[in-house]
Amino acid sequence: MSDKLILRELSRYKLGTFADIVYRNALLHSEREAFVYGAERITFREFNLRVNSLIHALMALGIKEGDVIGILSWNCLEYADVYGAAMKGGFIASPFNPRSHPDELEYLINYSKAAALFVGPECVETVNILRSRIPNIRHYISFEGVAPDMVAHRDLLATNRPEEPNVWVEKNDPFLIFYTSGTTGVPRGALYTHGRRMDNTRIKALELGVGPDDKHLQILPMFHIGGDSHVWPFFYVGACNVIMEQRSFDPDATLQVIQDEKLTDVQIVPTQLVAMLALSSFDKYDLSSLKRIWYAASPMPVELLRKGLEIFGPVFAQGYGQTESGPQVSFLPREAHQVLDKPLEEQRVLRSCGQPSIGVHVRIIDEDNNDVEPGIPGEIIVQSDSIMLEYWRKPEDTSDVIIDGWLHTGDMGYYDEKGYIYIVDRKKDMIVTGGENVYPREVEEVLYGHPAIAEAAVIGIPDPVWVERVHAAVILKEGATSTEDEIIAFCKENMTAYKAPKSVEFLKSLPKSPQGKILKKEIRKRYLEEK
Repeated sequence: MSDKLILRELSRYKLGTFADIVYRNALLHSEREAFVYGAERITFREFNLRVNSLIHALMALGIKEGDVIGILSWNCLEYADVYGAAMKGGFIASPFNPRSHPDELEYLINYSKAAALFVGPECVETVNILRSRIPNIRHYISFEGVAPDMVAHRDLLATNRPEEPNVWVEKNDPFLIFYTSGTTGVPRGALYTHGRRMDNTRIKALELGVGPDDKHLQILPMFHIGGDSHVWPFFYVGACNVIMEQRSFDPDATLQVIQDEKLTDVQIVPTQLVAMLALSSFDKYDLSSLKRIWYAASPMPVELLRKGLEIFGPVFAQGYGQTESGPQVSFLPREAHQVLDKPLEEQRVLRSCGQPSIGVHVRIIDEDNNDVEPGIPGEIIVQSDSIMLEYWRKPEDTSDVIIDGWLHTGDMGYYDEKGYIYIVDRKKDMIVTGGENVYPREVEEVLYGHPAIAEAAVIGIPDPVWVERVHAAVILKEGATSTEDEIIAFCKENMTAYKAPKSVEFLKSLPKSPQGKILKKEIRKRYLEEK
Protein backbone atom coordinates (compact mmCIF):
# COMPACT_ATOMS: atom_id res chain seq x y z
CA MET A 1 0.00 0.00 0.00
CA SER A 2 1.59 3.27 -1.13
CA ASP A 3 1.12 6.36 1.00
CA LYS A 4 2.12 8.65 -1.86
CA LEU A 5 0.19 7.26 -4.81
CA ILE A 6 -3.13 6.90 -3.04
CA LEU A 7 -5.26 7.50 -6.13
CA ARG A 8 -3.43 4.77 -8.02
CA GLU A 9 -3.85 2.49 -5.03
CA LEU A 10 -7.57 3.18 -4.95
CA SER A 11 -7.83 1.68 -8.45
CA ARG A 12 -6.14 -1.61 -7.48
CA TYR A 13 -9.30 -3.76 -7.42
CA LYS A 14 -12.10 -4.06 -9.95
CA LEU A 15 -15.05 -1.72 -9.72
CA GLY A 16 -18.31 -3.38 -8.69
CA THR A 17 -16.64 -5.77 -6.24
CA PHE A 18 -16.43 -5.79 -2.47
CA ALA A 19 -12.65 -6.17 -2.79
CA ASP A 20 -12.63 -2.58 -4.06
CA ILE A 21 -14.71 -1.38 -1.09
CA VAL A 22 -12.65 -3.22 1.56
CA TYR A 23 -9.45 -1.70 0.19
CA ARG A 24 -10.99 1.74 -0.36
CA ASN A 25 -12.13 1.92 3.27
CA ALA A 26 -8.70 0.80 4.48
CA LEU A 27 -7.12 3.69 2.55
CA LEU A 28 -9.64 6.46 3.12
CA HIS A 29 -11.10 5.56 6.53
CA SER A 30 -8.10 3.74 7.99
CA GLU A 31 -8.60 4.73 11.64
CA ARG A 32 -12.38 4.68 11.72
CA GLU A 33 -13.98 1.75 13.52
CA ALA A 34 -15.32 -0.88 11.13
CA PHE A 35 -16.48 -3.52 13.63
CA VAL A 36 -17.06 -3.69 17.37
CA TYR A 37 -17.46 -7.08 19.02
CA GLY A 38 -17.44 -7.16 22.79
CA ALA A 39 -14.19 -5.59 23.91
CA GLU A 40 -12.66 -5.76 20.40
CA ARG A 41 -12.73 -2.63 18.28
CA ILE A 42 -11.37 -3.07 14.74
CA THR A 43 -10.56 -0.23 12.33
CA PHE A 44 -11.04 -0.46 8.57
CA ARG A 45 -7.26 -0.72 8.15
CA GLU A 46 -7.06 -3.54 10.69
CA PHE A 47 -9.95 -5.35 9.06
CA ASN A 48 -8.23 -5.24 5.68
CA LEU A 49 -5.03 -6.66 7.19
CA ARG A 50 -6.97 -9.45 8.94
CA VAL A 51 -8.67 -10.34 5.67
CA ASN A 52 -5.37 -10.40 3.79
CA SER A 53 -3.76 -12.69 6.37
CA LEU A 54 -6.72 -15.07 6.21
CA ILE A 55 -6.55 -15.20 2.40
CA HIS A 56 -2.86 -16.10 2.50
CA ALA A 57 -3.56 -18.70 5.19
CA LEU A 58 -6.29 -20.38 3.14
CA MET A 59 -4.11 -20.41 0.05
CA ALA A 60 -1.30 -22.00 2.06
CA LEU A 61 -3.79 -24.72 3.08
CA GLY A 62 -4.48 -25.41 -0.60
CA ILE A 63 -7.82 -23.58 -0.83
CA LYS A 64 -8.07 -22.04 -4.31
CA GLU A 65 -10.10 -19.32 -5.97
CA GLY A 66 -13.57 -20.66 -6.64
CA ASP A 67 -13.44 -23.12 -3.74
CA VAL A 68 -16.28 -23.05 -1.24
CA ILE A 69 -15.50 -22.17 2.38
CA GLY A 70 -18.22 -23.07 4.88
CA ILE A 71 -19.15 -21.25 8.09
CA LEU A 72 -21.04 -22.84 10.98
CA SER A 73 -21.25 -20.29 13.75
CA TRP A 74 -23.21 -17.58 15.46
CA ASN A 75 -22.30 -13.95 14.81
CA CYS A 76 -18.79 -12.94 15.79
CA LEU A 77 -15.93 -10.79 14.52
CA GLU A 78 -14.31 -13.76 12.76
CA TYR A 79 -17.49 -14.20 10.71
CA ALA A 80 -16.81 -10.84 9.07
CA ASP A 81 -13.21 -11.91 8.39
CA VAL A 82 -14.38 -14.92 6.39
CA TYR A 83 -16.78 -12.83 4.33
CA GLY A 84 -13.91 -10.41 3.74
CA ALA A 85 -11.66 -13.26 2.58
CA ALA A 86 -14.32 -14.32 0.08
CA MET A 87 -14.66 -10.71 -1.07
CA LYS A 88 -10.97 -10.30 -1.85
CA GLY A 89 -9.69 -13.87 -2.22
CA GLY A 90 -12.15 -15.22 -4.77
CA PHE A 91 -13.55 -17.93 -2.49
CA ILE A 92 -17.27 -18.71 -2.26
CA ALA A 93 -18.63 -18.23 1.27
CA SER A 94 -21.26 -20.74 2.38
CA PRO A 95 -22.83 -19.97 5.78
CA PHE A 96 -24.88 -22.68 7.53
CA ASN A 97 -27.50 -22.36 10.26
CA PRO A 98 -26.11 -23.58 13.64
CA ARG A 99 -29.58 -24.66 14.72
CA SER A 100 -29.92 -27.11 11.84
CA HIS A 101 -30.29 -30.79 12.68
CA PRO A 102 -27.03 -32.75 12.15
CA ASP A 103 -28.62 -34.71 9.30
CA GLU A 104 -29.57 -31.48 7.54
CA LEU A 105 -26.07 -30.08 8.11
CA GLU A 106 -24.59 -33.23 6.62
CA TYR A 107 -26.73 -32.73 3.51
CA LEU A 108 -25.96 -28.99 3.21
CA ILE A 109 -22.21 -29.28 3.75
CA ASN A 110 -21.91 -32.09 1.21
CA TYR A 111 -24.21 -30.27 -1.23
CA SER A 112 -22.07 -27.13 -0.94
CA LYS A 113 -18.83 -29.02 -1.79
CA ALA A 114 -17.09 -26.90 0.86
CA ALA A 115 -13.35 -27.58 1.17
CA ALA A 116 -12.91 -25.87 4.55
CA LEU A 117 -15.24 -25.27 7.47
CA PHE A 118 -15.02 -22.44 10.01
CA VAL A 119 -16.63 -23.54 13.27
CA GLY A 120 -17.97 -21.50 16.19
CA PRO A 121 -17.42 -22.79 19.76
CA GLU A 122 -21.04 -23.92 20.21
CA CYS A 123 -20.84 -26.03 17.04
CA VAL A 124 -17.61 -27.94 17.67
CA GLU A 125 -19.34 -30.96 19.19
CA THR A 126 -21.81 -31.23 16.30
CA VAL A 127 -19.03 -30.96 13.72
CA ASN A 128 -16.98 -33.66 15.43
CA ILE A 129 -19.98 -36.00 15.20
CA LEU A 130 -20.27 -35.21 11.48
CA ARG A 131 -16.60 -35.46 10.46
CA SER A 132 -16.79 -38.93 8.94
CA ARG A 133 -19.94 -37.95 7.02
CA ILE A 134 -18.59 -34.77 5.35
CA PRO A 135 -15.53 -36.06 3.42
CA ASN A 136 -15.09 -32.94 1.26
CA ILE A 137 -13.99 -30.88 4.26
CA ARG A 138 -10.19 -30.89 4.26
CA HIS A 139 -9.62 -28.26 6.93
CA TYR A 140 -11.48 -27.34 10.13
CA ILE A 141 -10.86 -23.86 11.55
CA SER A 142 -12.15 -22.79 14.97
CA PHE A 143 -13.57 -19.36 15.76
CA GLU A 144 -13.04 -17.62 19.10
CA GLY A 145 -10.29 -19.79 20.52
CA VAL A 146 -8.78 -23.24 20.23
CA ALA A 147 -10.69 -26.48 19.59
CA PRO A 148 -9.26 -30.04 19.44
CA ASP A 149 -8.15 -31.14 15.96
CA MET A 150 -8.91 -27.73 14.46
CA VAL A 151 -6.70 -24.87 13.37
CA ALA A 152 -7.46 -21.71 15.35
CA HIS A 153 -8.62 -18.78 13.25
CA ARG A 154 -6.62 -16.40 15.42
CA ASP A 155 -3.45 -18.42 14.81
CA LEU A 156 -3.95 -18.19 11.04
CA LEU A 157 -4.15 -14.41 11.34
CA ALA A 158 -1.07 -14.25 13.53
CA THR A 159 1.17 -16.45 11.37
CA ASN A 160 0.35 -15.27 7.84
CA ARG A 161 1.49 -12.09 6.14
CA PRO A 162 -1.01 -9.25 5.73
CA GLU A 163 0.13 -8.07 2.28
CA GLU A 164 -2.42 -7.53 -0.47
CA PRO A 165 -3.10 -10.81 -2.32
CA ASN A 166 -2.54 -11.13 -6.05
CA VAL A 167 -6.14 -12.02 -6.72
CA TRP A 168 -8.36 -10.06 -9.09
CA VAL A 169 -11.99 -10.80 -8.41
CA GLU A 170 -14.49 -9.97 -11.16
CA LYS A 171 -18.01 -8.77 -10.41
CA ASN A 172 -19.51 -11.78 -12.23
CA ASP A 173 -17.53 -14.28 -10.15
CA PRO A 174 -19.52 -16.43 -7.67
CA PHE A 175 -19.24 -15.12 -4.13
CA LEU A 176 -21.88 -16.33 -1.69
CA ILE A 177 -24.43 -19.11 -1.14
CA PHE A 178 -27.45 -18.57 1.10
CA TYR A 179 -29.74 -21.50 1.84
CA THR A 180 -33.51 -21.49 1.72
CA SER A 181 -35.30 -22.52 4.89
CA GLY A 182 -36.53 -25.78 3.42
CA THR A 183 -40.19 -25.00 4.15
CA THR A 184 -41.11 -26.29 0.68
CA GLY A 185 -38.79 -29.31 0.68
CA VAL A 186 -35.03 -29.86 0.68
CA PRO A 187 -33.07 -26.61 1.26
CA ARG A 188 -31.46 -25.12 -1.83
CA GLY A 189 -28.53 -22.75 -2.12
CA ALA A 190 -29.12 -19.34 -3.70
CA LEU A 191 -25.86 -18.42 -5.45
CA TYR A 192 -24.84 -14.77 -5.69
CA THR A 193 -22.05 -13.07 -7.59
CA HIS A 194 -20.01 -10.14 -6.30
CA GLY A 195 -21.91 -7.78 -8.58
CA ARG A 196 -25.34 -8.97 -7.47
CA ARG A 197 -24.53 -8.55 -3.78
CA MET A 198 -23.00 -5.15 -4.47
CA ASP A 199 -26.14 -4.03 -6.30
CA ASN A 200 -28.32 -4.95 -3.33
CA THR A 201 -25.90 -3.21 -0.96
CA ARG A 202 -26.07 0.03 -2.95
CA ILE A 203 -29.88 -0.10 -3.08
CA LYS A 204 -30.18 -0.54 0.67
CA ALA A 205 -27.55 2.11 1.49
CA LEU A 206 -29.40 4.60 -0.70
CA GLU A 207 -32.85 3.80 0.64
CA LEU A 208 -31.74 3.85 4.27
CA GLY A 209 -29.84 7.09 3.75
CA VAL A 210 -26.87 5.92 5.83
CA GLY A 211 -23.65 7.90 6.19
CA PRO A 212 -20.18 7.33 7.66
CA ASP A 213 -21.16 8.67 11.09
CA ASP A 214 -23.98 6.16 11.52
CA LYS A 215 -23.56 3.08 13.69
CA HIS A 216 -25.45 -0.17 13.20
CA LEU A 217 -26.26 -2.94 15.67
CA GLN A 218 -26.04 -6.39 14.07
CA ILE A 219 -28.31 -8.77 15.98
CA LEU A 220 -29.86 -10.85 13.18
CA PRO A 221 -27.72 -13.84 12.16
CA MET A 222 -25.17 -13.31 9.40
CA PHE A 223 -25.89 -16.78 7.98
CA HIS A 224 -29.30 -15.44 6.91
CA ILE A 225 -29.53 -13.14 3.88
CA GLY A 226 -31.66 -10.64 5.80
CA GLY A 227 -29.08 -10.26 8.56
CA ASP A 228 -26.09 -10.24 6.23
CA SER A 229 -27.62 -7.70 3.85
CA HIS A 230 -27.84 -5.09 6.61
CA VAL A 231 -24.15 -5.23 7.58
CA TRP A 232 -22.58 -4.24 4.31
CA PRO A 233 -24.50 -1.04 3.43
CA PHE A 234 -22.95 0.48 6.55
CA PHE A 235 -19.53 -0.93 5.71
CA TYR A 236 -19.98 0.37 2.15
CA VAL A 237 -20.21 4.01 3.30
CA GLY A 238 -17.49 3.70 5.95
CA ALA A 239 -19.82 3.35 8.94
CA CYS A 240 -19.42 1.05 11.93
CA ASN A 241 -21.15 -2.26 12.67
CA VAL A 242 -21.50 -3.42 16.28
CA ILE A 243 -21.89 -7.21 16.37
CA MET A 244 -23.84 -8.58 19.33
CA GLU A 245 -22.37 -11.51 21.24
CA GLN A 246 -25.78 -12.95 22.13
CA ARG A 247 -26.84 -16.33 20.70
CA SER A 248 -30.54 -15.69 21.33
CA PHE A 249 -32.31 -12.38 21.48
CA ASP A 250 -31.95 -10.56 24.80
CA PRO A 251 -34.10 -7.40 24.78
CA ASP A 252 -32.41 -5.85 27.83
CA ALA A 253 -28.91 -6.44 26.43
CA THR A 254 -29.98 -5.03 23.07
CA LEU A 255 -31.34 -1.81 24.55
CA GLN A 256 -28.27 -1.51 26.78
CA VAL A 257 -25.84 -1.64 23.85
CA ILE A 258 -27.97 0.83 21.85
CA GLN A 259 -27.60 3.23 24.77
CA ASP A 260 -23.91 2.57 25.48
CA GLU A 261 -22.70 2.69 21.87
CA LYS A 262 -25.10 5.48 20.86
CA LEU A 263 -26.29 3.41 17.95
CA THR A 264 -28.28 4.94 15.12
CA ASP A 265 -29.61 1.77 13.48
CA VAL A 266 -30.90 -1.66 14.38
CA GLN A 267 -32.63 -4.36 12.36
CA ILE A 268 -35.26 -6.48 14.07
CA VAL A 269 -38.05 -8.93 13.38
CA PRO A 270 -41.58 -8.52 14.80
CA THR A 271 -41.10 -11.02 17.63
CA GLN A 272 -38.13 -9.00 18.89
CA LEU A 273 -40.24 -5.84 19.00
CA VAL A 274 -42.78 -7.76 21.09
CA ALA A 275 -40.01 -8.71 23.55
CA MET A 276 -38.68 -5.15 23.84
CA LEU A 277 -42.08 -3.56 24.34
CA ALA A 278 -42.89 -6.10 27.06
CA LEU A 279 -39.92 -5.03 29.22
CA SER A 280 -40.84 -3.42 32.52
CA SER A 281 -37.36 -1.83 32.45
CA PHE A 282 -37.83 -0.23 29.00
CA ASP A 283 -38.03 3.36 30.24
CA LYS A 284 -34.62 3.28 31.92
CA TYR A 285 -32.74 3.21 28.60
CA ASP A 286 -31.68 6.30 26.64
CA LEU A 287 -32.51 5.45 23.02
CA SER A 288 -32.34 8.99 21.67
CA SER A 289 -29.50 8.13 19.26
CA LEU A 290 -31.75 5.83 17.20
CA LYS A 291 -32.55 7.08 13.71
CA ARG A 292 -33.91 3.89 12.17
CA ILE A 293 -35.42 0.60 13.25
CA TRP A 294 -35.56 -1.63 10.19
CA TYR A 295 -37.99 -4.53 10.37
CA ALA A 296 -38.08 -7.46 8.00
CA ALA A 297 -37.99 -11.29 7.75
CA SER A 298 -41.71 -11.72 8.50
CA PRO A 299 -44.79 -9.49 8.27
CA MET A 300 -45.25 -6.92 11.05
CA PRO A 301 -48.80 -6.97 12.47
CA VAL A 302 -50.22 -3.47 12.19
CA GLU A 303 -51.33 -3.28 15.84
CA LEU A 304 -47.81 -4.18 16.95
CA LEU A 305 -46.34 -1.58 14.60
CA ARG A 306 -48.67 1.08 16.02
CA LYS A 307 -47.41 0.32 19.52
CA GLY A 308 -43.82 0.51 18.32
CA LEU A 309 -44.38 3.88 16.66
CA GLU A 310 -46.05 5.23 19.80
CA ILE A 311 -43.12 4.13 22.01
CA PHE A 312 -40.05 4.57 19.77
CA GLY A 313 -41.33 7.39 17.59
CA PRO A 314 -41.04 7.82 13.79
CA VAL A 315 -37.95 5.65 13.33
CA PHE A 316 -39.41 2.56 11.65
CA ALA A 317 -38.69 1.50 8.07
CA GLN A 318 -39.09 -1.84 6.40
CA GLY A 319 -38.13 -3.93 3.43
CA TYR A 320 -39.56 -7.05 1.85
CA GLY A 321 -37.53 -9.78 0.21
CA GLN A 322 -36.52 -13.42 0.34
CA THR A 323 -33.42 -15.59 0.09
CA GLU A 324 -33.55 -15.70 -3.70
CA SER A 325 -34.41 -12.05 -4.36
CA GLY A 326 -31.29 -10.28 -3.16
CA PRO A 327 -33.18 -9.77 -0.75
CA GLN A 328 -34.39 -6.21 -1.39
CA VAL A 329 -37.67 -6.10 -3.33
CA SER A 330 -39.65 -3.23 -1.82
CA PHE A 331 -39.16 -0.41 0.67
CA LEU A 332 -41.46 1.45 3.06
CA PRO A 333 -39.53 4.49 4.38
CA ARG A 334 -39.86 6.20 7.74
CA GLU A 335 -41.87 9.02 6.22
CA ALA A 336 -44.57 6.58 5.06
CA HIS A 337 -45.00 5.37 8.65
CA GLN A 338 -45.97 8.83 9.95
CA VAL A 339 -49.70 8.37 9.46
CA LEU A 340 -51.04 7.57 12.94
CA ASP A 341 -52.73 10.97 13.08
CA LYS A 342 -54.18 10.58 9.58
CA PRO A 343 -57.54 9.13 8.46
CA LEU A 344 -57.80 5.34 8.54
CA GLU A 345 -57.65 5.18 4.75
CA GLU A 346 -54.18 6.78 4.80
CA GLN A 347 -53.08 4.51 7.67
CA ARG A 348 -53.68 1.52 5.40
CA VAL A 349 -50.14 1.96 4.04
CA LEU A 350 -48.82 0.47 7.31
CA ARG A 351 -50.15 -2.88 6.12
CA SER A 352 -47.99 -2.68 3.01
CA CYS A 353 -44.34 -3.55 2.49
CA GLY A 354 -43.80 -0.42 0.44
CA GLN A 355 -43.20 0.33 -3.21
CA PRO A 356 -40.68 -1.45 -5.44
CA SER A 357 -37.11 -0.61 -4.48
CA ILE A 358 -34.91 1.46 -6.77
CA GLY A 359 -33.57 -0.82 -9.49
CA VAL A 360 -36.21 -3.50 -8.88
CA HIS A 361 -39.20 -4.36 -11.08
CA VAL A 362 -42.20 -6.07 -9.46
CA ARG A 363 -45.28 -7.56 -11.06
CA ILE A 364 -48.20 -9.54 -9.63
CA ILE A 365 -49.65 -12.28 -11.83
CA ASP A 366 -52.42 -14.88 -11.84
CA GLU A 367 -52.08 -18.62 -12.45
CA ASP A 368 -52.01 -18.00 -16.22
CA ASN A 369 -49.14 -15.49 -15.85
CA ASN A 370 -51.38 -12.54 -16.64
CA ASP A 371 -50.86 -9.31 -14.70
CA VAL A 372 -53.67 -8.68 -12.25
CA GLU A 373 -55.33 -5.35 -11.54
CA PRO A 374 -54.93 -3.42 -8.25
CA GLY A 375 -56.54 -5.14 -5.27
CA ILE A 376 -56.48 -8.62 -6.83
CA PRO A 377 -54.18 -11.17 -5.10
CA GLY A 378 -51.62 -12.97 -7.22
CA GLU A 379 -48.05 -14.24 -7.16
CA ILE A 380 -45.28 -11.67 -6.77
CA ILE A 381 -42.55 -11.89 -9.41
CA VAL A 382 -39.35 -9.84 -9.36
CA GLN A 383 -36.68 -8.70 -11.80
CA SER A 384 -33.45 -6.96 -10.78
CA ASP A 385 -29.65 -7.12 -10.95
CA SER A 386 -29.73 -8.24 -7.31
CA ILE A 387 -31.61 -11.54 -7.56
CA MET A 388 -29.68 -14.79 -7.22
CA LEU A 389 -27.77 -16.06 -10.22
CA GLU A 390 -29.11 -19.59 -9.76
CA TYR A 391 -29.71 -22.38 -7.29
CA TRP A 392 -26.31 -23.90 -6.57
CA ARG A 393 -25.89 -27.08 -8.64
CA LYS A 394 -29.65 -27.32 -9.31
CA PRO A 395 -30.32 -26.11 -12.89
CA GLU A 396 -33.81 -27.62 -13.11
CA ASP A 397 -34.94 -25.96 -9.88
CA THR A 398 -33.47 -22.68 -11.17
CA SER A 399 -35.48 -22.88 -14.39
CA ASP A 400 -38.64 -23.47 -12.34
CA VAL A 401 -38.36 -20.16 -10.47
CA ILE A 402 -36.46 -17.84 -12.85
CA ILE A 403 -38.54 -17.60 -16.01
CA ASP A 404 -37.63 -15.10 -18.74
CA GLY A 405 -35.52 -13.22 -16.21
CA TRP A 406 -38.30 -12.95 -13.62
CA LEU A 407 -37.98 -14.58 -10.21
CA HIS A 408 -41.25 -16.23 -9.18
CA THR A 409 -41.24 -15.73 -5.42
CA GLY A 410 -44.10 -18.02 -4.37
CA ASP A 411 -45.37 -15.12 -2.24
CA MET A 412 -48.93 -13.93 -2.70
CA GLY A 413 -49.85 -10.27 -2.63
CA TYR A 414 -51.71 -7.41 -4.25
CA TYR A 415 -50.96 -3.77 -5.01
CA ASP A 416 -52.84 -0.49 -4.90
CA GLU A 417 -53.11 2.39 -7.35
CA LYS A 418 -49.95 4.03 -5.97
CA GLY A 419 -47.83 0.90 -6.39
CA TYR A 420 -47.75 -0.08 -2.71
CA ILE A 421 -47.45 -3.86 -2.33
CA TYR A 422 -49.41 -5.81 0.27
CA ILE A 423 -48.19 -9.29 1.19
CA VAL A 424 -51.00 -11.77 1.66
CA ASP A 425 -49.01 -14.91 2.44
CA ARG A 426 -46.85 -17.66 1.05
CA LYS A 427 -48.56 -19.37 -1.86
CA LYS A 428 -48.13 -22.72 -0.12
CA ASP A 429 -49.45 -21.40 3.22
CA MET A 430 -52.83 -20.45 1.81
CA ILE A 431 -55.66 -22.35 3.54
CA VAL A 432 -58.52 -23.72 1.45
CA THR A 433 -61.44 -24.31 3.80
CA GLY A 434 -64.82 -25.35 2.43
CA GLY A 435 -63.68 -24.22 -1.02
CA GLU A 436 -62.79 -20.70 0.19
CA ASN A 437 -59.26 -19.26 0.18
CA VAL A 438 -58.01 -17.91 3.51
CA TYR A 439 -54.64 -16.19 3.88
CA PRO A 440 -53.18 -16.72 7.39
CA ARG A 441 -51.74 -13.24 7.65
CA GLU A 442 -55.20 -11.66 7.36
CA VAL A 443 -56.39 -13.72 10.34
CA GLU A 444 -53.21 -12.98 12.30
CA GLU A 445 -53.75 -9.23 11.85
CA VAL A 446 -57.14 -9.57 13.56
CA LEU A 447 -55.72 -11.74 16.35
CA TYR A 448 -53.02 -9.16 17.12
CA GLY A 449 -55.81 -6.66 17.68
CA HIS A 450 -57.15 -8.76 20.58
CA PRO A 451 -56.18 -7.12 23.88
CA ALA A 452 -55.06 -10.40 25.49
CA ILE A 453 -52.90 -11.77 22.66
CA ALA A 454 -49.14 -11.17 22.53
CA GLU A 455 -48.26 -13.41 19.56
CA ALA A 456 -50.21 -15.49 17.07
CA ALA A 457 -49.70 -17.89 14.19
CA VAL A 458 -52.41 -19.26 11.92
CA ILE A 459 -52.18 -22.54 9.99
CA GLY A 460 -54.47 -24.91 8.13
CA ILE A 461 -54.99 -28.37 9.61
CA PRO A 462 -56.96 -31.36 8.27
CA ASP A 463 -60.69 -31.38 8.89
CA PRO A 464 -63.19 -34.13 7.97
CA VAL A 465 -65.87 -31.62 6.97
CA TRP A 466 -63.99 -28.57 5.65
CA VAL A 467 -60.93 -30.49 4.29
CA GLU A 468 -58.82 -27.82 6.01
CA ARG A 469 -59.81 -25.66 8.93
CA VAL A 470 -58.32 -22.42 10.15
CA HIS A 471 -56.39 -23.03 13.36
CA ALA A 472 -54.76 -20.39 15.58
CA ALA A 473 -51.84 -20.89 17.97
CA VAL A 474 -51.59 -17.95 20.38
CA ILE A 475 -49.53 -16.68 23.30
CA LEU A 476 -51.36 -14.54 25.82
CA LYS A 477 -49.87 -11.43 27.36
CA GLU A 478 -48.53 -11.79 30.87
CA GLY A 479 -51.42 -11.76 33.32
CA ALA A 480 -54.07 -11.85 30.57
CA THR A 481 -56.79 -14.47 30.23
CA SER A 482 -59.08 -15.56 27.41
CA THR A 483 -60.83 -18.63 26.05
CA GLU A 484 -61.07 -20.37 22.71
CA ASP A 485 -64.71 -19.39 22.27
CA GLU A 486 -64.03 -15.76 23.14
CA ILE A 487 -61.17 -15.46 20.64
CA ILE A 488 -63.18 -17.12 17.86
CA ALA A 489 -66.09 -14.77 18.57
CA PHE A 490 -63.73 -11.76 18.49
CA CYS A 491 -62.43 -12.81 15.08
CA LYS A 492 -65.94 -13.31 13.68
CA GLU A 493 -66.83 -9.80 14.82
CA ASN A 494 -63.86 -8.33 12.95
CA MET A 495 -63.70 -10.35 9.72
CA THR A 496 -65.70 -12.57 7.39
CA ALA A 497 -66.94 -15.52 9.45
CA TYR A 498 -65.46 -18.34 7.32
CA LYS A 499 -61.98 -16.83 7.74
CA ALA A 500 -62.16 -16.91 11.54
CA PRO A 501 -60.34 -19.72 13.37
CA LYS A 502 -62.41 -22.81 14.06
CA SER A 503 -59.97 -23.87 16.79
CA VAL A 504 -57.47 -22.13 19.06
CA GLU A 505 -54.59 -23.52 21.12
CA PHE A 506 -52.77 -21.64 23.85
CA LEU A 507 -48.98 -22.02 23.94
CA LYS A 508 -46.25 -20.69 26.22
CA SER A 509 -43.99 -20.00 23.24
CA LEU A 510 -43.98 -20.29 19.45
CA PRO A 511 -41.16 -22.11 17.64
CA LYS A 512 -38.90 -19.61 15.87
CA SER A 513 -35.93 -19.57 13.52
CA PRO A 514 -32.67 -17.86 14.59
CA GLN A 515 -33.83 -14.72 12.80
CA GLY A 516 -37.05 -14.71 14.84
CA LYS A 517 -39.44 -15.93 12.15
CA ILE A 518 -42.28 -18.08 13.49
CA LEU A 519 -41.89 -21.65 12.19
CA LYS A 520 -45.39 -22.67 11.20
CA LYS A 521 -44.24 -26.07 9.96
CA GLU A 522 -43.18 -26.92 13.52
CA ILE A 523 -46.60 -25.89 14.84
CA ARG A 524 -48.30 -28.08 12.24
CA LYS A 525 -46.02 -30.98 13.08
CA ARG A 526 -46.57 -30.71 16.83
CA TYR A 527 -50.31 -30.24 16.48
CA LEU A 528 -50.71 -33.27 14.24
CA GLU A 529 -48.58 -35.38 16.59
CA GLU A 530 -50.56 -34.25 19.64
CA LYS A 531 -53.94 -34.74 17.99
